[in-house]
Amino acid sequence: MSDQLFDSGDQAPLSATPVPPADAPLAVRLRPRTLDELVGQEHLLGTPEQPTTLRRAIAEGRPHSMVLHGPPGSGKTTLARIVAGSARAAFEELSAVQAGRAEVRGVIERAAHRRRARGEPTVFFLDEIHRFNKAQQDALLPAVEEGLVTLIGATTENPYFEVNSALLSRCQVYELHELRAQDIEALLRRALERGECAAATVPDEVLDFLAARAGGDARSALTALELACETAGAGATITQAAAEQALQRKALRFDRAGDQHYDYISAWIKATRASDPDAALYYLAVMLEGGEDARFLVRRMVILASEDIGNADPQALVIATAAAAAVEHVGLPECIHALSQATIYLALAPKSKAATRSIGAAIHHVRQFGAASPPPQVRSRAVGYDSPHDHPGHLGPQEVAPDDVVGVRFYEPDEMEAQMRARLEEIRRGRGRA
Repeated sequence: MSDQLFDSGDQAPLSATPVPPADAPLAVRLRPRTLDELVGQEHLLGTPEQPTTLRRAIAEGRPHSMVLHGPPGSGKTTLARIVAGSARAAFEELSAVQAGRAEVRGVIERAAHRRRARGEPTVFFLDEIHRFNKAQQDALLPAVEEGLVTLIGATTENPYFEVNSALLSRCQVYELHELRAQDIEALLRRALERGECAAATVPDEVLDFLAARAGGDARSALTALELACETAGAGATITQAAAEQALQRKALRFDRAGDQHYDYISAWIKATRASDPDAALYYLAVMLEGGEDARFLVRRMVILASEDIGNADPQALVIATAAAAAVEHVGLPECIHALSQATIYLALAPKSKAATRSIGAAIHHVRQFGAASPPPQVRSRAVGYDSPHDHPGHLGPQEVAPDDVVGVRFYEPDEMEAQMRARLEEIRRGRGRA
């Protein structure tokens, strides 16, 4: 790696490798060089009219150490290069997959030399930072803490689980979101406008397909566009079939913003409720391949776990909420395993609507008759409270419901809640309520 990777201009070169820019992949040739060219990530950067703190820091050439966490193709490397370019800094780039402590020491030594010789700052971009072990991460601490290098780590994993807390405390953590279909489409159209695709004609429906089916990965979409154009040749029209082959994905009839969004989640719910794991998995696969939001899917799983299973299998809610935690911790694509596990469990679990019917009956009663005041013995300043712990079996005779509600039954276990029914009958006998 050369000592000076930037020229005297404002922008970084396209690559630190000896590959001529014209021979680089389309995703590299089209890499945004300024914040104005970057698409997506408005939650981190805002807009030129309403910039965030991060955008202002980058625009003013005041970089700080950070860890960029996000899915592939969301712009982590691009943002790192823009940070370095705006700061007029030397840019060092390593992948933690191949680099070790020796390579890191080399980066630090070169950074120290630049600082002493020219007062030039160094931005050190470390891709896949989660692959570094504790000793390797610790080797970075002094240089980061002293400001010798501005560290920008990139990872697809949750950094709070994979990066040392000592190093994280010296960095800001920014989560990049997968790019939206409209963001990717804008990049694809930019490539065509710049004549980067062998002068081929690409219909709008093909661009829509590539943008929607790339899974939020701009690199994947641009690579597929380049491959389709090169295969077709100059002057050809890119067909849907050619785009499918280039992307290695079939076009799905799934519109996550339209009626199919509701049709497929409805089908998933009904298949799971019907205890058909194969049908439920099929609908789950269609939605995932169609770009459905994993958070939306897992929310439906949590709801179904109580609404359709309830106390027939209380573990179902545990499985569903664990899947929700997995979605937040690891994200797509890895969280599909947790979504599959939860779908299978929910489909095979015994079903009961008792919990849903019970709260519905209670709400209906309150709406019809109003809210009765709790009796004095159970209010916050209880008068005459008789604790059930003072009675055999921890069951006391004292009434805890309002007078107007005594004897009203909201919860009635169904046939799939045999244990709950037996326990309820035992409790009612013990309290003299049989």
